[in-house]
Amino acid sequence: MSNYSIEEFIKQTKQDENENSFFELETQRMLEVNLTDEVWAKMGSMISYTGSIKFEREGILEHGLGKMFKKAFSGEGSALMKAKGQGKLYLADQGKKITILDLNNEAITVNGNDLLAFEPGIDWDIHLMKKVAGMMSGGLFNVSLEGRGMVAITSHYEPLTLLVTPDQPVVTDPNATVAWSGHLQPEFLTDVTLKTFFGRGSGESIQMKFSGEGFVIVQPFEEIYYSSSSQS
Repeated sequence: MSNYSIEEFIKQTKQDENENSFFELETQRMLEVNLTDEVWAKMGSMISYTGSIKFEREGILEHGLGKMFKKAFSGEGSALMKAKGQGKLYLADQGKKITILDLNNEAITVNGNDLLAFEPGIDWDIHLMKKVAGMMSGGLFNVSLEGRGMVAITSHYEPLTLLVTPDQPVVTDPNATVAWSGHLQPEFLTDVTLKTFFGRGSGESIQMKFSGEGFVIVQPFEEIYYSSSSQS
């Protein structure tokens, strides 16, 4: 049989029926959710499913009035949908690499644009980065997740984890920052000399400084988003 036959292609790319964890990486860029009840996922991330599954957009008061106001400021990048039912659900986000993290009474904070899916039993909240509002919307908000269960995050290409220690802070570009230890609180720095050095002619250069003890996940890609105020 030819290495390039349709039969060989199907053999190499068909779904793996043997895997049955709640979250499975069907490929590095495609998440399989073995759904028996419900899951929260990024709006628009469904690419296929089998079985009986219904999708509901996150309700305005789904998580209380406080989160409703935060959602109004954070925009569509944080919009969630609830998938309910039984079957296999496949999720992806612009071909980005997917990483699964199984929280064991732990906390992690994720850039709102890089959160793909999480189990419904996990506590979560949206935090606005007020100091950079109006400068950039890609790093305007993040989502904190805490408890027990699986979380799927995305990154452009291979992520890198940098360790933060009391004697070694880590400074990152917000557009390249994916996630960090839940207890770390980033400090925002602006350095207008950097934009001149790197030839960036608009906006201020913004940096995130992490101090303490924990980790920061970055990607070798800068996701640039423009706030609605800058487009008007």
